[in-house]
Amino acid sequence: GWCPLSPAGAQTTQLRVEAPWSPAVLWDRVTLTCQGSGTAGATTWYKDGQRWGQEGRNHFTVTESGTYTCDRPGTRRSSPVRVSNAEGGLLVLQVPAEELLEGHMVTLRCRR
Repeated sequence: GWCPLSPAGAQTTQLRVEAPWSPAVLWDRVTLTCQGSGTAGATTWYKDGQRWGQEGRNHFTVTESGTYTCDRPGTRRSSPVRVSNAEGGLLVLQVPAEELLEGHMVTLRCRR
């Protein structure tokens, strides 16, 4: 399944990003979902390495840029997910978040 074992045998929590485009940017609706074993209501969220106020929720819509992780008791913290606000007038080249297959046409989006 989606919860691979680490070398130490402890399961790692998975952080799923739901967004129409990649990379994830605040101007798109970005939802983060924490999946894994352990008690679902005991999810702990971290933003930029610090505990963050969404405790107990399995998913939420992101409203602040930052780097997010999550964990549950008895599991390892998830890999980080960065959500940007493209500050400073930076251009962001995005691709559809769905799987891209060789030979298929794809629409790119360049925004700031």
